[in-house]
Amino acid sequence: MTINCKGILIDLSTPKVMGILNVTPNSFFDGGKYKNETEILSHTEKMLLDGATFIDVGTYSSKPNAEFVSEQDEISRIVPVIDLILKQFPETIISIDTFRSEVARASIESGAAIINDIAAGNLDDKMLEIIAKYNVPYIMMHMRGNPQTMQTLTDYDDIVKEMVFYFSEKVAMARSFGINDLIIDPGFGFAKTIAQNYEVFQKMDLFNILKLPLLVGVSRKSMIYKTLDTSIENALNGTTVLNTLALTKDAKILRVHDVKEAVECVTLFNKINL
Repeated sequence: MTINCKGILIDLSTPKVMGILNVTPNSFFDGGKYKNETEILSHTEKMLLDGATFIDVGTYSSKPNAEFVSEQDEISRIVPVIDLILKQFPETIISIDTFRSEVARASIESGAAIINDIAAGNLDDKMLEIIAKYNVPYIMMHMRGNPQTMQTLTDYDDIVKEMVFYFSEKVAMARSFGINDLIIDPGFGFAKTIAQNYEVFQKMDLFNILKLPLLVGVSRKSMIYKTLDTSIENALNGTTVLNTLALTKDAKILRVHDVKEAVECVTLFNKINL
């Protein structure tokens, strides 16, 4: 199970870690932390040294009720960050967290290797065309609505069954464009209640029917800190627990804020599963 990132084959038979770099003023955990070149490069270097295979860069917060950012503003934020990282760390495999095709295009042309789309093409009907044109791996997440409306769209008859159908349709459409490298993300916290998040997590191995790599992103989310009656800042231990359980359910990529701890999860999991 491999994906082709700018000519480099990444083997996902061994789980990998994707470090989060939010260059936004309002992300739910680290908004505003990385607002200048020194802070961006310092954090990127730390994640790479801690063992991140991918760096996922986002400049538009997808937290519930996030304020609107124009497409041009998103591009003007993200392209300099890609340039900065690749100038300092040229071997970095950069993923771009965006649902806009023109942002994806500008990012890929600047050197990004993966597109991570929270909407799986639902919010931009040109997205699949761009992914196919540039032949990059594409992460498709499950979400209803958009970041402003998603938390009002949590009514399901059978959430996992509906998600499998959703992904089946998305995969078929992507394949029709000739897109080869696909990764699915259940979208924990997106158009799901806390109870639904845990139901999806419990049944996550059912997504294996799709025969695609699974990305899990639960890092410091409300499903953890609200369940534990704690804060985002104190949610690392809970995140580590769920990351470990995700690996037992065949997660191939852990998307996290805390790379070192996630890499340790993978290392110990691999030791047990030699």
